[in-house]
Amino acid sequence: MDSHLTDIARVIQLAVAPVFLLTAIATLITALNNRLGRIVDRRRVMQDRACSLATDQAQGARAELGVLARRARLIYLAILFAVLGALLICLVVAGAFIGALVSVDLARSVAGLFILSMLALVACLSLFLREVYLAVTGGSHMVR
Repeated sequence: MDSHLTDIARVIQLAVAPVFLLTAIATLITALNNRLGRIVDRRRVMQDRACSLATDQAQGARAELGVLARRARLIYLAILFAVLGALLICLVVAGAFIGALVSVDLARSVAGLFILSMLALVACLSLFLREVYLAVTGGSHMVR
């Protein structure tokens, strides 16, 4: 019984880092969600404006709507990968505890899940960077 308690205490110590990582991912998801909300709000404004503009000006508004749609899709995918990364981190923590409780060596599985989580976060941050690039360069010539 004492060795299981020692194993569980050790797993709790090892699970602290992934839990901090979950907090960071949650903060990232909040920031991405705020950006998505701003994109949706801007799209509503531009849709209303496109209906009331002359034909030549409406074309610029439609072009900005296209950029906004691409940005929204990128942010959505970034959120998807961030959530996937968080879920994989949860599986890492659960796998560590299950391995300690059942006395099974799940080290390779836990390491694989952690690697997959990091790849999901790399994808998330890459998509976020691409969206920021579109926001900075794609909106400069659009109708305001």
